[in-house]
Amino acid sequence: MAYLQLDGITKSFGDAHIIKGIDLAIHQGEFIVFVGPSGCGKSTLLRLIAGLEPTTAGRFTLDGRDITDTPSGKRDLAMVFQSYALYPHMSVYDNMSFALKLAGVAKDEIRRKVEHAAQTLNLTAYLARTPKELSGGQRQRVAIGRAIVRAPKVFLFDEPLSNLDAALRGNTRVEIHKLHRALGATTIYVTHDQVEAMTLADRVVVFREGRIEQVGTPLELYDRPANQFVAQFIGMPSMNMVAAAAIPSFSAQTGGLLPGDGFLGVRPEGLRVHPGHGAGVPGRVELIEALGADTLIHIDVSGTPLIARQNTRTALQAGDAVGVELDPSVLHLFNREGRAVGAAA
Repeated sequence: MAYLQLDGITKSFGDAHIIKGIDLAIHQGEFIVFVGPSGCGKSTLLRLIAGLEPTTAGRFTLDGRDITDTPSGKRDLAMVFQSYALYPHMSVYDNMSFALKLAGVAKDEIRRKVEHAAQTLNLTAYLARTPKELSGGQRQRVAIGRAIVRAPKVFLFDEPLSNLDAALRGNTRVEIHKLHRALGATTIYVTHDQVEAMTLADRVVVFREGRIEQVGTPLELYDRPANQFVAQFIGMPSMNMVAAAAIPSFSAQTGGLLPGDGFLGVRPEGLRVHPGHGAGVPGRVELIEALGADTLIHIDVSGTPLIARQNTRTALQAGDAVGVELDPSVLHLFNREGRAVGAAA
């Protein structure tokens, strides 16, 4: 049985329909990531779960209890915001303990919980400081600590790393992952960053325009995308999409399974690039991106742009002639509506 159940959730602001019927079952202890482009409704849905916005229709059930109309403060959820939302005049200790004080928790119990959370998050040395004396990563850890001390049934994270620089974002992502393993808490995490989704999630929920496109483990979405949108949203660089008629020799390798008006998808690592006019379809190098451990080769094949990834360095340069082969074992086939051939309707 689901720990948190979403049944037919919709949300409209006037004539604008933002959430268009969401059904989702989340199990206890899961780390669920909502991912999708800006404006797809993922943060709005998180706010609906938190009770910060009323639903237009549908029902939320948490641990067997209907919480659809329960006030936010009584849902037994804790939310960590993108903007930290710390009280600037309060110390770290007071920020982390504030909700417990309002709830009338005994002082000794508050101190025990705050000190335990501070130790978990490496904040013990900063408990007397105010937010302005902390770095961005430390402030985000304080916001997480404030959620931890409440011991909620579900943690809600709304793009908590967006305000951090790239290196700090990576470090904090690792800390959140370790924290989830240590606490074993049910977590819903919203992001537009697919790297966060792929590295943190037990299951990823991909949104587009207020609807769920696909739910699955990170590698299920990567290996078996249900449609073109998921295929191109998950993975960096994006999956190459080739119209069936654009490169006939590629389409011929699908054994007649590719619809004539469909699309052939192949990830960058599924392409092999050979110097000169040797094996494969002739093409021309447009750009080389040397990333150190990986090399991305941008190629034009009969007017179709492709990106190949290889884990070795290359002597190729822009303008060089090449031959391009694809690995037929990793092809993805889509019909003209963008649905994976063979996927459930």
